[in-house]
Amino acid sequence: MVTAMALSTVQFSEDQAEAFDRVADALRAAGVDLEAGQMLPHVEDRRSVLAVVGKAGSGKTMLLARLAEALDDAGVETVSGDYEGRRRKDRRTLAILAPTNKAASVLRNQGVPATTIHRILYTPVYDPEYERIAEWLAGNGERPEIEGLTDAALDRAAAFFQANKSIPGALAAAGLRGSDFITGWKRREDPLDIGFVDESSMLDDRQFEDLKEIFSTLVLFGDPAQLAPVNQSGSMVFEGLAEPRKLILNRIHRQAGDSPILDLAHALADDSLGFEDFERLVEDAAGRDDRVVLGQRVQADLMARSPVLVWRNATRIRLIHAFRAAHGAPEDALLPGEPLICDGIELPLKHRKKRIDLEARGLIKGAQVIYLGPGRKPGFSRLHVMGAEDPQVSAASIVKIELPDEEEPFIPYAARMGAAFLHGAAVTIHKAQGSQWENVQVFAPDIWAAARAGRVEAGLPLWKRLTYVAITRAQERLFWVTRNRLALPTGPLRTDDLAVAPPPLALEEETE
Repeated sequence: MVTAMALSTVQFSEDQAEAFDRVADALRAAGVDLEAGQMLPHVEDRRSVLAVVGKAGSGKTMLLARLAEALDDAGVETVSGDYEGRRRKDRRTLAILAPTNKAASVLRNQGVPATTIHRILYTPVYDPEYERIAEWLAGNGERPEIEGLTDAALDRAAAFFQANKSIPGALAAAGLRGSDFITGWKRREDPLDIGFVDESSMLDDRQFEDLKEIFSTLVLFGDPAQLAPVNQSGSMVFEGLAEPRKLILNRIHRQAGDSPILDLAHALADDSLGFEDFERLVEDAAGRDDRVVLGQRVQADLMARSPVLVWRNATRIRLIHAFRAAHGAPEDALLPGEPLICDGIELPLKHRKKRIDLEARGLIKGAQVIYLGPGRKPGFSRLHVMGAEDPQVSAASIVKIELPDEEEPFIPYAARMGAAFLHGAAVTIHKAQGSQWENVQVFAPDIWAAARAGRVEAGLPLWKRLTYVAITRAQERLFWVTRNRLALPTGPLRTDDLAVAPPPLALEEETE
């Protein structure tokens, strides 16, 4: 049983069709009939968790997208995290989630309306006056009359919402700033119906329990060949499900013209393949396809937007130091255009509201940002959060730059409390999970070191898991770097390539 819509738009493989039907059965039990394209009477207190599991290229994302389309056709409302109207008894909801902003943006770039887990856990509180506009845009109220807003402004908001389905974006089109209509953020109180979670190999047990509390029907999409979260003892949350709850995708759906990167990823499944054998495969692929590049130097130009992927922290720190030196960065300040990685929020428990404000804006652990310049207040930084739907943020910042052979990091910016950052020109492969970049550089000497160490994780050589995760982060081109060298940048760091976003929320007043 696959809906007529799905059959007319995509040719499923046998395992995809079976997985679609199994998920459809779970959704029918929860009150949504995909075959008939309609909603059934609501089922109370019914809980269901399924996992769709497969390696890179097996069609997980395509299946997720088709299921989301079928739910939309059946009248299920997709919740984005930027606004949620009053709950109705006849309403069914779907949220498509990813663990990080970058992972969510990968889905959105493919037309899937994804948001982060944090944006579902924390919901915005709207000023009651402007909430009337949001309810109208969502189809739940009459066209309002708002003092200071003309009919033309409301028309602009309506046109934007029809095209983009974003309440904050629509209000920005009407000439409002986020600080005008969002007064704060709160922990979600109302449950939702259906949750699809991409990159679920990154979930830890606490996140999994939070999601099971929110969603009555939860479908996890994950890759068992990736690295488990560092605090999970080598296991992923979907591995604990009973076998009938796990739907396995085996067929590999290649990109147009085949993908040499996927070929390399799946070659790692050969038990007899050693590291030297794999490097010969990389060399062969580079000789026949320019999507694989065998290089002797790390490219500094690429590091500004996509970090070099490494295994060892010492390698990461050395590459960051070399990157900054190559750009002539001063020791006591950041240059606009330098990449950073959010290392968490350093706030006392009594400042819970401020923590929620920052996390809801995308400053969650592992978020990738670009430094734009100092903020209006001491200790504040203007930042572009990569992959966030509203990426321009100004926030109190604690920036730590680690130095080779030094225990204590150098701190060019230190607010009393706020979002903490490490430099992002190089990151460990563990931290790169869930993200993808057009161009990815993998530092092969670190992979070789892992192979020499002989470590095994969850029954597989660690070097193979590291390599699999690292090379599958590449969307278009893979650079396999064989030497510990850095090519000098061809130009200065820049910020003019970053998309202009709607006016940012006024976090400077909220996050001192």
